Amino acid sequence: MPVNPELVGRVFPPTAPYLVGREKVREFARAVFADAAPHSDPEAARALGYADVVAPPTFAMVVQDLTLQQLLGDPDSGIELSRLVHAEQRFRYTRPIVAGDELTATLSVTGIRSLGGNAMITSEAEIVDASGAHVVTTTSVLLAGEAGA
Repeated sequence: MPVNPELVGRVFPPTAPYLVGREKVREFARAVFADAAPHSDPEAARALGYADVVAPPTFAMVVQDLTLQQLLGDPDSGIELSRLVHAEQRFRYTRPIVAGDELTATLSVTGIRSLGGNAMITSEAEIVDASGAHVVTTTSVLLAGEAGA
């Protein structure tokens, strides 16, 4: 089954709130070799004006993943996980993510284009804090191979 072109323009329901934990930020920072002190030391982060440790920029993927699970779990999407590659990722921040943030994300499918028997699926996740203020927009491009291609 090819990727469903009717996904374009679809907006998925907001995710449940995700509470950013200090240890999760530290673990993520270690995993991506982000060794700047504000990623692990609350005092270093406070000295820069933050309430707690600051997540590395790619930490937004942790929250965005919740939205991509909605897309990939949609039985009408035509996307086969075994034929999927994450092709591109971008972030547009209003402010950094900090431990203690409670974040909610809403995914929109913004485009699908054919590419040599495959489909390039572009989606954006708007991530906001508990007050509804924008934190980051993540843009993902997924390359989905079609069965038999």
